[in-house]
Amino acid sequence: MNKDDPLEPETKDESDTVLARQSSDETLYCEAEAPMAVEKEKPARESSETDLEIEDTEKFFTTGQRELYLEACKLVGVVPVSYFIRNMEESYVNLNHHGLGPRGTKAIAIALVSNTTVLTLELADNCITEEGILSLVEMLQENYYLQEMNISDNDLGLEGARILSEFLQNNTSSLFSLQLSGNNFKEESAELFCQALSTNYRIKSLDLSHNQFSDKAGEYLGQMLALNVGLQSLDLSWNRLYIQGAVALCSGLQANVSLKKLDLSMNGFGNEGAAALGEVLRLNNSLAYLDLSSNNISTEGLSKISKGLELNESLKVLKLYLNPLSMDGAVLLILSIKRNPRSKMEDIDISNVLVSEQFVKILDGVCAVHPQLDVMYKAVQGLSNKKNLFTWASPVKLIQSYADQHKISVLDFFRSLNPSGETTMPVGEFRKAMIQQNKVPVNRYQVRELIKKLGEKTDMVDFSSLKMTKP
Repeated sequence: MNKDDPLEPETKDESDTVLARQSSDETLYCEAEAPMAVEKEKPARESSETDLEIEDTEKFFTTGQRELYLEACKLVGVVPVSYFIRNMEESYVNLNHHGLGPRGTKAIAIALVSNTTVLTLELADNCITEEGILSLVEMLQENYYLQEMNISDNDLGLEGARILSEFLQNNTSSLFSLQLSGNNFKEESAELFCQALSTNYRIKSLDLSHNQFSDKAGEYLGQMLALNVGLQSLDLSWNRLYIQGAVALCSGLQANVSLKKLDLSMNGFGNEGAAALGEVLRLNNSLAYLDLSSNNISTEGLSKISKGLELNESLKVLKLYLNPLSMDGAVLLILSIKRNPRSKMEDIDISNVLVSEQFVKILDGVCAVHPQLDVMYKAVQGLSNKKNLFTWASPVKLIQSYADQHKISVLDFFRSLNPSGETTMPVGEFRKAMIQQNKVPVNRYQVRELIKKLGEKTDMVDFSSLKMTKP
């Protein structure tokens, strides 16, 4: 067969399919006249693989989508990825670490132009370069279904940032989540992204971690945050935002009304940056999650953050792990929550801090006022407390015993905690309900164990999978 001829149909039912070849490698997509799609059972999502051999997947896909991708691979001269062929009708496609390169990325982009099922696309660590980014951007101008894209660890640099920022400035796609971690972005790249995001608010979640943003980038980011009213989650961890950069960033945060989650861990801005964040917490009432882990914040800086928390009415999660904090600083922190009757704080992570029995008593008093609160610390000084950790009864067994005695299911017990009667609850509300209920007496450590079993990583507890049968 001449390589310029269209692929031969593989079945009698597919004989009407005709694929038009492209006149130039610069054209992004192929036009295909596909037969009417036939509903077929989709295979379960499978893990990503590096095997690039084509397998017989005819029974899973309509001819049009598969043949379009195969023809695109011929056009750009790459071996088709069998995983993509098998999963191109799934909502989630994981092509991380596949070594696609720019041409392999272009073939994927061609196939996705007319795809209506893929909502999340993972393309991390594929050496896609600026050429691959250009193909993806052109695809996004035609595809109105893709919502989340991960192109981390592709070393895109300034030229890749330029292409992406031009797209973001005029973004009319459905894309709302973009992961750009580890792409060697520096100050100039930050300026380009911030210019685009100052006027276009479609992106809700942006990951810029593991790049090389420093103080000047902090200024650009602060200016953008003061104007942007769409971004809800921003990850700037593992950058170089030192004192000046952190202070400039915080200046913009004071005026921001949309950002709910901010990760600034592993930047090293110290007590001066912490003081600026304390002022943000005093004024900002939209931020709900703040990660400040490993930033060289001592008790001096923590005292400034604590002052802000005395007036804050929105923050629910505060992570301060791997900062050089003393127990005195930890006491200041939890007392600031006690002084704020409107605090919504649910989780504080100071899990590298060794505390005393006196701290635990103070925390008990704080939790009496704010039963939704849980504080993770390293340990309590003294062996007696360590022994107590192992004497608590399993909360699951206690609840099961109560359910058996009252001839109800465990699910019925948990549903009784939720005013709506639903089988899911936010973690903070669940913790508060468990502490305040009097049917099965449990302490906050037992509740923490329950939350780990029921969905700690999702910010929701889900008891829908528990046994529904009554004894």
